[in-house]
Amino acid sequence: MDPLLLLLMELLLAQAACGMLSTRKEDVIYWKILSFLFAIQEINKDPLLLPNLTLGYNLHDNFRDRGLTLDGLLDLLSTGEANVPNYSCGRKRNMLVLLEETNSDISILMAAILGIYKIPQISYTFISPILSDKTQLPFFYRTTPKEDAQNLGIVKLLLYFRWIFIGVFAADTDNGEHFIRTFIPVLAQNGICVVFSQIILLKAENNKYLVSVFNMWIQINVFVYYSEFIFVEGAFFLENILNSLRKPIVGKLWITTALWDLTFELSYNTFSFRYTHSIFSFLIQTSQGTKFNDFIDFYFYIEAFMVKKFHCSYGKPALPVKGWTRCTEKENLETLPLEKIEKIFSLDSSLTYNAIQIVAHALNVAYSSQSQRIRMERKSKLEVEKIQPWQLHHFLKNPQIYNNTMEGMYLDRNGDLMADFDILSWVWFPNKSTTRVKFGSLVREGATGMKFSINKETIMKPQWLNQPLPYSQCVEPCQPGYFKVVQEGKPVCCYNCIPCAEGSFSTNENAEKCTKCPTNQYPNIRRDECIPKIETFLSYQENWGIILASLALFLSLVTGSVLGIFIKFQETPIVQANNRDLSYILLIALLLCFLSSFLFIGRPMKATCLLRQTAFSTFFSVAISTVLAKTVTVVLAFLATKPGNKMQRWLGKSLTNSIILSCSGVQVVVCSIWLGISPPFPDWDPYLQSGEIILQCNEGSVAMFYLALGYMGFLAVICFMVAFFARNLPGAFNEAKLITFSMLIFCSVWVSFVPTYLSTKGKYMVAVQIFSILASSASLLGFIFIPKCYIIFLKPDLNTKEYLMSK
Repeated sequence: MDPLLLLLMELLLAQAACGMLSTRKEDVIYWKILSFLFAIQEINKDPLLLPNLTLGYNLHDNFRDRGLTLDGLLDLLSTGEANVPNYSCGRKRNMLVLLEETNSDISILMAAILGIYKIPQISYTFISPILSDKTQLPFFYRTTPKEDAQNLGIVKLLLYFRWIFIGVFAADTDNGEHFIRTFIPVLAQNGICVVFSQIILLKAENNKYLVSVFNMWIQINVFVYYSEFIFVEGAFFLENILNSLRKPIVGKLWITTALWDLTFELSYNTFSFRYTHSIFSFLIQTSQGTKFNDFIDFYFYIEAFMVKKFHCSYGKPALPVKGWTRCTEKENLETLPLEKIEKIFSLDSSLTYNAIQIVAHALNVAYSSQSQRIRMERKSKLEVEKIQPWQLHHFLKNPQIYNNTMEGMYLDRNGDLMADFDILSWVWFPNKSTTRVKFGSLVREGATGMKFSINKETIMKPQWLNQPLPYSQCVEPCQPGYFKVVQEGKPVCCYNCIPCAEGSFSTNENAEKCTKCPTNQYPNIRRDECIPKIETFLSYQENWGIILASLALFLSLVTGSVLGIFIKFQETPIVQANNRDLSYILLIALLLCFLSSFLFIGRPMKATCLLRQTAFSTFFSVAISTVLAKTVTVVLAFLATKPGNKMQRWLGKSLTNSIILSCSGVQVVVCSIWLGISPPFPDWDPYLQSGEIILQCNEGSVAMFYLALGYMGFLAVICFMVAFFARNLPGAFNEAKLITFSMLIFCSVWVSFVPTYLSTKGKYMVAVQIFSILASSASLLGFIFIPKCYIIFLKPDLNTKEYLMSK
């Protein structure tokens, strides 16, 4: 059956410039043509697809030249010898669809002309965003996925391997410029530094600039290359730049946007990849295996067509007039080994295959529709009504055509063509052979998400390099516990690592800032995590608590023993001569002072916080008031012995009781006011010590605390002064000298207590106060009562009435 439908396809690849590329680049074109022919044959042989119809085709190559493109397009739209559109004379063309693979600027020109005739134009290469505008170009279709998904995959790939210091190259096309303009901000948003972005221009001054950049930033080991048609031109360009460096560094890695099989380009290049470690690319996933056996049969069948040297050309060089020299169709193709064909041919990944399948399925749906059947019934059974180009648009817009036809690709809910990708690593060997290995994927997940997965173990590395994957960062990443500060005048990926401040931490590498730990936690020594703080207070389980509690208990027992001794020997002269009742009061007050130390040890509670300072202040005030009463009694007793002195009437219990009650009463009033306006309460301080929560008693009113302490010091000074002046008074048991020494120690302890108390924190501050209480109380006990006990037990001859009267 003669072809009833006519398709036009242009197979275009970048032309060689200055002999840079392989002279066998035309093999790539031939294999594309072969895959195209094979796809046509597969469709025409399929009994279920386009039954009773045969697809025909014309093949054109415009060499990326606008003039040749427009001439060829006018040729297709004209039927005469000259290119005169809309003039019908003689031969007829039944062009239904135009398939093309060319630059975006040429595609725009073609779309403007084809749009007049409403002829569908299907592109299977990278296209400019302008061509996606359906309001301006409603008859333009694409079979390549939207670049956003692949760009997302590149970003995830860079972040996965921590390649954040890179260079970007792009082909010298409108799309290349658009890629650089739109993709670099995306990289920046993800923390990836693009040290330079460059359109590949084969100019000497451009090379000099890049050589200077590479010499400055030797850390750049990864490059992203936007390639539209030929990949190796960018690779060759970079190899030349690296070869010009003072000290070329091997191990560079490419990530390319090329969506096609790179086997031909890598196998037939004329230069060696001296400095390249690996090449990563994305390939559209396919669900079926390659029909390799069918293709082999077709390969040998079409051998006469796929000629290495066609002797076919334009008969006349002038563009307006057409003429051909017909091919002989007897040329021989250089036969390749089957294993070579198997490696380099991947039909299911061919972008041309998807484009032809879309057209075929759209035609199949069109001819199978009910409206077509009705019209066909009115005609002869041997005749088929032809679809007009404008009628095909309705079916080409059907999403099911794309979702069911294009393997690995689908339309999202916005109507954009998307794809699932395999991530490939390309490796070549010294014998020019090339292999590829899938090591990751980027597939649809949910309605809008994309799932990225990598298996690092499957990445093939060139054995002769003997190197791991390259490292492409300006500096070493900041470890957890540090945050980064950008170095002045350098890219943001060049930074210094500063340790986190005390109380803060960072858990991630390259943290922008450190985070404060919660109040009940603190950072560990590496400052990469927070751990719970330990509650700390002066407890009975630790050494200081045990020592101070034992000392307080011992002194309490000693005081109680002395009190017992004085009660037992209360009728002896030494006990009676020093005002026995005052001695009892003083001993009881000292005993209570020693016991008050236990209020400071242990977990702070509400009751202990209320009592510790007020009880201590009150007991000490009573003790000092009693000592003052003793001292005053000694002075008055001495004065009363002088003839005619009226002091004798002041002697007695009324005076001593008045001194004790009045002096200690003032302290009771101060403590009562303190408890009334701002009482102490249990508190905790998480900031005082790193790693600890200090449990303590908040004094409530600091002023009242120091007022109570100051009043106690005032009484001690008065008592010391009185005792000092009475120290030399005669008498057998004169206590003034002993009281002077005891009060001297007492005042020294509490004068040194204030700065020591203010300079210590936490439980040590409590320990200082306990020690001051014990030391000052022990001084009163030791200097006033121990000498009397010594006389009672070791010098009983001095504890007699006769000795007292003699003195």
